[in-house]
Amino acid sequence: MTHELTAVQLASASSNADARGGWWRDAVIYQVYVRSFADSGGDGVGDLRGVRERLPHLARLGVDAVWLTPFYVSPQADGGYDVADYRAVDPLFGDLADADDLVRGAHALGLRVIVDVVPNHTSAEHPWFRAALAGDRAARARYLFRPGRGADGAEPPNDWESVFGGPAWTRVADGEWYLHLFAPEQPDLDWAHPEVPAEFSSVLRFWLDLGVDGFRVDVAHGMVKAPGLPDIGRGAQATLIGTEPLPFFDQDGVHEIHRSWRRLLDSYGGDRIGVAEAWAPTSERLALYVRPDELHQAFNFRFLNCPWDTTAMRTVIDESLAATASVGAPTTWVLSNHDVVRHVTRYGGGERGLARARAAALLMLALPGSAYVYQGEELGLPEVLDLPDAARRDPAFHRGAGQEGLRDGCRVPIPWSGTEPPYGFGPAGSWLPQPAGWGGLSVAAQTGDPHSTLELYRAALELRRALPGLGAPGGGRSGAAGDSGAAGDSGDWEGPATGMRWLSAPEGVLLFTRPDFACTLNSRPVPVELPAPGRPVLSSSPVCTDSRTVVLPPDSCTWWAM
Repeated sequence: MTHELTAVQLASASSNADARGGWWRDAVIYQVYVRSFADSGGDGVGDLRGVRERLPHLARLGVDAVWLTPFYVSPQADGGYDVADYRAVDPLFGDLADADDLVRGAHALGLRVIVDVVPNHTSAEHPWFRAALAGDRAARARYLFRPGRGADGAEPPNDWESVFGGPAWTRVADGEWYLHLFAPEQPDLDWAHPEVPAEFSSVLRFWLDLGVDGFRVDVAHGMVKAPGLPDIGRGAQATLIGTEPLPFFDQDGVHEIHRSWRRLLDSYGGDRIGVAEAWAPTSERLALYVRPDELHQAFNFRFLNCPWDTTAMRTVIDESLAATASVGAPTTWVLSNHDVVRHVTRYGGGERGLARARAAALLMLALPGSAYVYQGEELGLPEVLDLPDAARRDPAFHRGAGQEGLRDGCRVPIPWSGTEPPYGFGPAGSWLPQPAGWGGLSVAAQTGDPHSTLELYRAALELRRALPGLGAPGGGRSGAAGDSGAAGDSGDWEGPATGMRWLSAPEGVLLFTRPDFACTLNSRPVPVELPAPGRPVLSSSPVCTDSRTVVLPPDSCTWWAM
């Protein structure tokens, strides 16, 4: 069966975690990359009013909250992650009245709003940094300025590399160097200076007072650097992020910052939350960001980076659940975002990539905890791989030797309707060119089509709300993470305090249960037969079952009621 056969009226319209406290524990949060969501002004760039007008799509999709990428005043050297004024909306995206209208409109539809905060660095156009360049020593102390090495100070202070490629240091006219772990237009702040944490506490209060429900903390692992700024001693440092300890990321001192922010969030009503974009070398290090007195969630990039392999998937799932359970936090799951190649393409592209992406979405939404959906993944959008060089905006593309510089391909504006660009994105064109042939992937084209990816997501999110066994971790006896076996082994295992139990399954197949629920995933390119674990209620591809056995299609995931 496919999802079109699950024609049941589902009574629950609220998150399973709400009754237990903590809406974020099983929330499905939708990421809006504002520039590429919807354009209301006709300049080819998405804006806040465009987001406001398209909120009904998100309500119908069934998500719990929307996360907005930066819309603050910015020169746009890095898509708005170079902020010049944290308390104002860039005219490119609207004004404060538009932000207020969006928050109110979202709340009226039962959607919460999370906004980005960028605390590791400012824009080079920020008043603080402009004053620093003008010779104001007090302003310069808020950033990481250092003398150079060598007889005349002509060499950078250390060997750190920018994530975007090239040195992480730029020399100014008077001979000193300033640190920028990203683009030169994004100077790093010195969080040891008392005016920096005080300023960001004020910024958070400004937006909390406007009514936002929380913050996604950009580079939450980066605000504190190792004492003395020691050399790393090797190149290609961007490839080490999230895999090895680095002196500029994941230092223990960042946790006191997050504790202070948790106290601030808790001082407001309405369950306001903080979400860490944190890269850490182990699941255990990542779990430190979501201890009870720190942030509420942290992105699980290990799941995003996991290959299409059931042994690797099970290992990542087990280790992620065990790490977060050790601190009493929910695990978060994510497949795509604005910085990575869309998972349809990562999984092979074409029909196979789409089949795997649909299956991965059902797997993600069946796991204990919270899930993030990046705009357009509910449409099955692939990465745009053939953007002309002249159209690219990613700063890493122009620097090299750091990230691949190809993030623009996942940021192409999404299609809403019509058969030709801009596919309803706005009244004019789009800031990045959209491919021909995307008309069939638009929201309008997929709505009502029982075989479409959009309707699969809608059905999955509706069932996720209705089935009590899904969402946040619930009861169940605890098991040690060390007892986990490889996918396809003969032993059963129940995860720590998740109510999730692995069952034995053929090679290349995952099978787990949660209360009154089962999930199967066949990662193989051929059908696999096994005993039916229950009654099928949702599948990414048609399944054949006689109630005793089931033939799982290739590259598919199926949900079962038990």
